[in-house]
Amino acid sequence: MDKDRELSKLKNTMLKFNKNFPGKNLVFSDGNKDAKVMIVGEAPGRTEDKLQKPFVGRAGKLLDGLLESINLNRSKVYITNVVNYRPDKNRKPTTEEINEFKKLLFKHIEIISPKCILLLGATAALAVLNHIGPLSVVRGKWKNIKIINSYFDILTTFHPAFLLRQPAQKKSTLEDLLEFKRKLSS
Repeated sequence: MDKDRELSKLKNTMLKFNKNFPGKNLVFSDGNKDAKVMIVGEAPGRTEDKLQKPFVGRAGKLLDGLLESINLNRSKVYITNVVNYRPDKNRKPTTEEINEFKKLLFKHIEIISPKCILLLGATAALAVLNHIGPLSVVRGKWKNIKIINSYFDILTTFHPAFLLRQPAQKKSTLEDLLEFKRKLSS
């Protein structure tokens, strides 16, 4: 598969959704398209919309620090979101928006074909694992699920924006990331 061509086609498909997000920019991805790690967040915030890159605001700075703790950085991972446009008033994406982008996210995962996927927060867990309910039910637990035609090892942890509001949960997230590193090394 020609990843560059497939990513370009996917990006062009996503650009058609901008009519549903007037005045917002497409925030497609960041990082290494050949990475073994794919990180999936919720949706872009104000800074991400402005710079058209995921996780570049305060939550992104925290994510960078967390990744550094397990010897990863943006040159070694690939980052995207469930919804690739910033929802109005910085709200969570609606179920309709999540469902609208889910097929595109799965195509994105298929193209990148990572060894492991790290889901950040409840919205990513809902979109990828169909998980409804407390994040604690899936947080820190490996799942192996089929997406399109391949199986992927997936770990869920807290979203960095949540950690900014609940810094006591950073310890749990660091434990999750150490588990993620172990799996990646195996």
